[in-house]
Amino acid sequence: MTRITVPERLAAAYQDYDDGPEWIAALPKLIAEFLERWGLRPDGAPAHGAAALVVPVLREDGTAAALKLQQVTDETEGEPLGLRAWSGDGVVRLLDHDAASGAMLLERLDGRRSLASVPDDQVALLKLAGLLSRLAARPAPAGLRTLADLTDAMLAELPGALPELSDPDERRLLETCAAAVREVRDEPGDRLLHWDLHYENVLASLPGSGREPWLAIDPKPLAGDPGFDLMPALRNRWDEVAATGDIPRAVRRRFDLLTEVVGLDRQRAMRWTLARVLQNSLWDVEDGEDELQETQVAIAEALIPHLA
Repeated sequence: MTRITVPERLAAAYQDYDDGPEWIAALPKLIAEFLERWGLRPDGAPAHGAAALVVPVLREDGTAAALKLQQVTDETEGEPLGLRAWSGDGVVRLLDHDAASGAMLLERLDGRRSLASVPDDQVALLKLAGLLSRLAARPAPAGLRTLADLTDAMLAELPGALPELSDPDERRLLETCAAAVREVRDEPGDRLLHWDLHYENVLASLPGSGREPWLAIDPKPLAGDPGFDLMPALRNRWDEVAATGDIPRAVRRRFDLLTEVVGLDRQRAMRWTLARVLQNSLWDVEDGEDELQETQVAIAEALIPHLA
């Protein structure tokens, strides 16, 4: 029986997850099970992100693929549903899936080359914006989490989170974000959102695969307004934003490019982007932080003066 060793960093990351250590302990057996069930053989060293282990494999016909395993959570359980809906259009193809374990067999991409490797930030951002536009063009299938539910949860959590922030200006900033969100909460949208489309979640296709050059991976699918999907692109390669010497202008340049390519109403998109500031900040407070991330504050301050 082939036994894959779980990388130490992935195992460490799971120590604080609910049932995380137990899942990690069972992972080698789970890998072996799906190698046998789907007729796969390992084809290189496993890779991992914050939550998933990806084992490069070959199928029985010699086709390169990737076995992805991750703990099934509210965030990850919708991934197969979203991938099926996109059907490989701008996104990695789903070849097989086991609902009980969450195991997925995906087409193999080039894990060494992401959009983060493109030297020109403008070129990379245009490619990302084009993918965002295509992915959000799909209606969300039934069964996904909705932006409406997330919005209501955020607004309900805010009063308890505000006293945890030490800076009154930051408390006022989140209250402003919440006020903007309330203006669009009754129209949360119904598009299929990726929710985490940043440069490192766009990989190059394999040479000779016949696929387009860049494909999205690792979605956390959500039904909602595409304006809620802009934040990861706004905060990518932040050092290049800071290097301009005019952070608000650089943020708005990115924002304007994204909204133009995706075809979004700027005012609605601003409000849904502020919803992401609110969401990220609430997560930080939940993790014990008493101040906001500088990037979140900078993005909010770049957009709030332009709300109409």
